[in-house]
Amino acid sequence: MAESNRILEGIKVLDVASFIAAPAAATVMADFGADVIKVEPPGRGDTYRHRMIGPGYPESDVAHHWIMDNRNKRGIIVDLKTDEGREVLLRLVAEADVFITNMPLPVRERLRIRWQDMRPVNERLIYGSVTAYGEAGVEADHTGFDSTALWARSGLMDLVKPAPDAPPGRSMPGMGDHPTAISLFGGIMAALYRRERTGKGTLVQTSLIANGLWWNALQVQAVLCGGVVPRRPPREEAVNPLNNLYVARDGQWFQLVMLTQEDRWAEFAECIGMPELADDPRFADTASRVENASALTELMDQAFLAADLAHWRERLAAGGFTFGVIRRVEDIPDDPQMRASGALTPIEDERAGAELTVDSPLWIEGAEKVAPMLAPGHGEHTDEVLAEFGYAAEEIAKLRDSGAVG
Repeated sequence: MAESNRILEGIKVLDVASFIAAPAAATVMADFGADVIKVEPPGRGDTYRHRMIGPGYPESDVAHHWIMDNRNKRGIIVDLKTDEGREVLLRLVAEADVFITNMPLPVRERLRIRWQDMRPVNERLIYGSVTAYGEAGVEADHTGFDSTALWARSGLMDLVKPAPDAPPGRSMPGMGDHPTAISLFGGIMAALYRRERTGKGTLVQTSLIANGLWWNALQVQAVLCGGVVPRRPPREEAVNPLNNLYVARDGQWFQLVMLTQEDRWAEFAECIGMPELADDPRFADTASRVENASALTELMDQAFLAADLAHWRERLAAGGFTFGVIRRVEDIPDDPQMRASGALTPIEDERAGAELTVDSPLWIEGAEKVAPMLAPGHGEHTDEVLAEFGYAAEEIAKLRDSGAVG
């Protein structure tokens, strides 16, 4: 048999988690070929199935959020509150490679699915844990979402305000969960590598609060070193006009980031059609441009309002100046670079309601990724999975009758 190019083929993962950060880490593993089994409770299953729907959320005819964060998995229903259901889980754990959860610590204790509960069952098990505030300290048992534990707590919500007196900048749903999932994925992969050498599993932890600090590490470290982090002034009063937001004649915004200011100031002035700026003593060097920042910003506003974005994209790119177009999320499906780079990948299932889905942001030369498949229905693969783990048909029927599985 030819060797598989899917580097995680043969790795069994139990996704005993809800919402986004932990399940999304399992999704990345599934993308690279792992057999991910999503374990959900009876009733309505993972609460995430029924969230992100309604006022304030995107309007869609399909469960777009569920498709995104639970693709390429198989789904089973197990009632972990019953002794029979827990025995089913332990039987799966005994043969699994990875166990992923983000259940609150008190819930894990009640259900007896903590790391110390799982470790005696399978010494090779990698236990991946996501919490809101870490697993030590007075807030370890507290619940949280990325908007509260990551975005708000880290200082980011305060620092991204468009002006010092503006309200805090709210995050988008799931914005911090997906990067946190990559942190967990990285930790699990490192633990699997160590297991190859030692034969032993281990506990891998990450938290939303830790990932928030990592996101905001440059500013946090400045404070830790006794520094003072300035609040951003309004765009019109930006400290550095060459690192600012501008709008073209057609209303399209873009961000300019020009770090090589002294060497290329004259070239830049020529590029934007204002060569006279290079000889203006108010803007002769970085210090003077900072001192006269508002005046220069106003002049650059006038320059960029003279032509549409297409013109400025061509001019700035030809000049080798760094800029980024500020797109609306509605523009992304038609962005050719998103497709060419693989950031968007085809999903060939008409039930998905789309031709494309967002790929996990990792690629490894020679490692084939699994083509995206629809996320599982609630308990869709219960019988199939239990049979693979050695349950006879009559045993499955008995478990179903008792309510332990569904």
